[in-house]
Amino acid sequence: MNIQGLLINGKYVMKERTYPLYAPYDGRLLAKISMADEEDVKEAISGAHEAFKSMKDMPAYKRAEILFNVSKIIRERSDQLATVIANEAGKPIKAARAEISRTIVTYEFAAEEAKRIYGETIPMDAAPGGENRIGMTWREPIGVVTAISPFNFPFNLVAHKLGPAFAAGNTVVLKPAEKTPLSAFLIAEIFQQAGLPEGALQVITGSGKELSDALITDERVKKVTFTGSAAVGKIIKQKAGLRKVTLELGSNSGLIVEPDIPMDKIIPRCVEGAFAFAGQVCISLQRIYVHESIYQTFTEKFIEQAKQLKIGDPLDDKTDISTMIDEAEAKRIDTWVKAAVDQGAKIGLGGKREGSIFTPTVLLDVKQDMAVSCEETFAPVVSIVPYQHLDEAIEMVNDSVYGLNVALYTQNINNALNASRKLESGGVIINDIPTFRLDHMPYGGVKESGYGREGIKYAVEEMTELKFVTIKTEF
Repeated sequence: MNIQGLLINGKYVMKERTYPLYAPYDGRLLAKISMADEEDVKEAISGAHEAFKSMKDMPAYKRAEILFNVSKIIRERSDQLATVIANEAGKPIKAARAEISRTIVTYEFAAEEAKRIYGETIPMDAAPGGENRIGMTWREPIGVVTAISPFNFPFNLVAHKLGPAFAAGNTVVLKPAEKTPLSAFLIAEIFQQAGLPEGALQVITGSGKELSDALITDERVKKVTFTGSAAVGKIIKQKAGLRKVTLELGSNSGLIVEPDIPMDKIIPRCVEGAFAFAGQVCISLQRIYVHESIYQTFTEKFIEQAKQLKIGDPLDDKTDISTMIDEAEAKRIDTWVKAAVDQGAKIGLGGKREGSIFTPTVLLDVKQDMAVSCEETFAPVVSIVPYQHLDEAIEMVNDSVYGLNVALYTQNINNALNASRKLESGGVIINDIPTFRLDHMPYGGVKESGYGREGIKYAVEEMTELKFVTIKTEF
């Protein structure tokens, strides 16, 4: 059986201590993964710190060239990479292919952004005492970035950390999710092939709990970028001190459906948003608030559409929904759904667990304080709730500790704009589901959904320092 070593300073380091990586769908042993210790982390950070000397002086066009090369290689190896996602994450192959397509675009955006990290001139004479002075700013790379990534988009969410970091001239120590490390090693191999300097990307695998202090508190680490749970995000923030931090955390994304919309056109999209990748998406559609005048019809049509989804092997092109990341997660959501039913909710569809597969589930008569509503389900479970007035629906959407993406379907432009101002979230999506994301748009949340923004341009800003320079032209 293949043993995957850590990637430290361009070399694979095999460790005696390993953990088995199983395919979540059928339990196949995919590999044994080396487990790093604190000394490995220190060595990786040292290597990244040393490599920063060459990265920060690398001209922008060369950084762009490396990132374009990465995009090209991914395109050439797209089928292989999609299969890796399907195997280690259990993501249906057609969704895995879509992720690879997005990953290519993300690195292309990063390549383009490497060549347009602009500064500005400051009109110094706008203030008394500023006469005969020139003022300017530019952005400089910050150094070593610790990137901690989740399992659900093992190529594209890693790209949202690596792409802007390298575009800006930084180096990265990457700690991938324990469930999806093979993707991280493959992208590291691709970066090596694309011409990234040795040591600029280090890959450390193992227990996040064991390694977090070493990854976050080393004085040579200048930024931590993390995607994951709010609970872990809070711990990282406490440990990070004055380091820059970007936290992309949880959500229980809500959608409001007004009665003036063409219902038949939006139902398939809503079903997709609720159940894609078994709901294991940060902005998966979890709560749907439907105007009471169309609630019954919407619910019936939604359930009928959801019944058409095919459950099965992630490597089957016809599969829409497959396994959750592991059986423990399926058991967790099973417990949550049963608790909701005990509290008065009704199952409109699904609610069944078969091993690590949880069937697409629609819940009705859900109350705001039920876990399936107020917490992040991260599962193929959606609730449909009626409302009378738009302001009431906005209040229900806002009645949450989270605020990542929310959405509204309406043909009334005034309602759309007014709701956009009132909704408490990092992003408001009008006439689409909250699961909508393009890879260059600013993306991030408020409240317990975190802070900071991804989206290449915005991530580059957070991975650089602004320097101001002024020159007195006359003595």
